[in-house]
Amino acid sequence: MPTGLNSMSLLLLCSLLFLGSAIITGLFRGIAQRIQLIAIPVSRSAHSRLVPVGGGISIVALILLVVAYSYFTGRIPANEFAALMAALVIACIGIVDDIKQLGVRWRIPAQFLASTYVVYCLGDVPAIDFGFFSFPESILLNVLAVFALVWLLNLYNFMDGIDGIAATELIAVNVLSLLIVINSDAVLTLLSASFAAAAGGFLLWNWAPAKIFMGDVGSSFIGFTLGVMALLSLFHGSMTVWTWVLLLGVFVVDATLTLFVRVRRKKRWHEGHASHAYQNAARRYKSHTKVTITVVMINLFWLGPLAWLSMQYPKMGLVITIVGLLPLLLLAKRFGAGQENFSI
Repeated sequence: MPTGLNSMSLLLLCSLLFLGSAIITGLFRGIAQRIQLIAIPVSRSAHSRLVPVGGGISIVALILLVVAYSYFTGRIPANEFAALMAALVIACIGIVDDIKQLGVRWRIPAQFLASTYVVYCLGDVPAIDFGFFSFPESILLNVLAVFALVWLLNLYNFMDGIDGIAATELIAVNVLSLLIVINSDAVLTLLSASFAAAAGGFLLWNWAPAKIFMGDVGSSFIGFTLGVMALLSLFHGSMTVWTWVLLLGVFVVDATLTLFVRVRRKKRWHEGHASHAYQNAARRYKSHTKVTITVVMINLFWLGPLAWLSMQYPKMGLVITIVGLLPLLLLAKRFGAGQENFSI
């Protein structure tokens, strides 16, 4: 396992990333305004103002810089560096999509190619322990990992629909991940700390009322990279698949249930809409901030402890995950996940 940074170096890195992200986001906001890279409100929008988009490029640039520097200084091995850098393809697709809407026939194949490349670089996905049986290493498990990466990057994109929610989720997930792996996984420690710091700088501009939006360039890159990080943790033995499902539980439940309901109602899953539970809740309470803070609280005081518990008792991981996600499923149903024109 590559060696990591000491505490002071990690703290200095996080400080630089926080400041760098805040500065780059502010500069990009001015550029986006000049080149008319603007999110124009439509009927499903959660905003009524013209807001620059694509601010997530600050997170993309800084994380890729950290990954590249860590590789050249021997902190990330070559195959893991190659897998992480596949996110650059996802980011490029995202920025093009922000500038000019790309059709699903272009985005999805590229996402599958990038995801397949990640699994190729890392090798066979380790067996997954369900407690009562183990899903062994196999081609099927590798294929499932590819689909999981594609779903996670789209899931994160779907959930970036109100001010601050995607950035605060990124901070919460990575802070909790950092607490879990800080003594066991140097690579994940570095990546989690870097993501949390970069997201913090971006959030200064994205907190309600947002002065700039993350855009597909940021949300798709983040979702994809979190998926790669999850795979890395499985290879390192520092986290389990159940730990990650719990950490991302709010997004996983809302996006998955919304997709299921929309498909069942014969809606086009890839078309824009505003029927996620968190969007319905924001309209109900007329506040992005209340919903975003609630998501943070759920992460810190419910999902986080359960994620830690899943690492202490890996044989009980599936059971702990069910316990953790079931209340979120009921909550998402309560707020009409997948239902358009929902009124509570």
